[in-house]
Amino acid sequence: MTARFSRPRTESNMDSPGLRLRTAWLAGPVILPGVFSPLVAKMAERLGFRAVYLSGGALSAGSGFPDIGLLTLTEFVAEAQRIAAVCPLPLVSDADTGFGESLNVERTVQLLELAGVAGIHLEDQTLPKRCGHLSGKSLIRPEEMAGKIRAAVASKRDRDFVIIARTDARGVEGFGSAVSRAKLYVEAGADAIFPEALETMDEFKDFARAVPVPLLANMTEFGKSPLLSVGELGDIGYKMILYPLTAFRSAMRAAEDTLLSLRVQGHQRDRIAGMLTRAELYERLGYTDYEARDRSYFGGEDPIK
Repeated sequence: MTARFSRPRTESNMDSPGLRLRTAWLAGPVILPGVFSPLVAKMAERLGFRAVYLSGGALSAGSGFPDIGLLTLTEFVAEAQRIAAVCPLPLVSDADTGFGESLNVERTVQLLELAGVAGIHLEDQTLPKRCGHLSGKSLIRPEEMAGKIRAAVASKRDRDFVIIARTDARGVEGFGSAVSRAKLYVEAGADAIFPEALETMDEFKDFARAVPVPLLANMTEFGKSPLLSVGELGDIGYKMILYPLTAFRSAMRAAEDTLLSLRVQGHQRDRIAGMLTRAELYERLGYTDYEARDRSYFGGEDPIK
């Protein structure tokens, strides 16, 4: 049984975000940098990345909260809309546990797809959820997660919208359970699998051999997984390589160092060399394009006289 929609499901859309993501990974492993603001997403586009990622961990931390499932679906949707509005790259979004049970998952998929997202990942943790590289996690039953995946697949309007099933079983039930859960999630309709917190290169290899579908590898810093390169992971079959908090952690360190310097020295002069200049910031924002368009609406005249 499929969910009810306010508009018909599309069978094909050559410009859909999901199709663009699928096309990107067919050309080689896709780096997914976590973008914690729309401007950072624009920077990623400018630097040649082929897709971007909305991290629940970064969204939570930037809002002043730990990543334990406190933020709501509408907060994720609002941020996804802001990113998709200014960045044409396919956006993959964290969707935590789907913000509830299977019926909640239906709405999660519908709203994030409408926001312009290319795909989401859903995880098999119970609430309150924890970072995938921390201990103390617990999981829902595999069959319950499979039901959520079926709900997600039934709810998407665009057949190319990507449903990624994340399993945290490696750190809770062991590697074998992660594999068996992943296979069940693929049977339920998942387009790709995200095995969280694998601990060695051999585990990444063995998982890829056991679950031959598009796979996502999480290369988050300070976690349980070795920091393998895009090339190494691509060679063993991973299609998406995730860096959820890399830019965020770097930016927060720079912000803290800058604030400390300002507090201690009473000026910012020593930090100027590490800043974007006004011209560089305006260039990243496309400021002159806005000015040119504004003038064009008045026949090239300055609208404010």
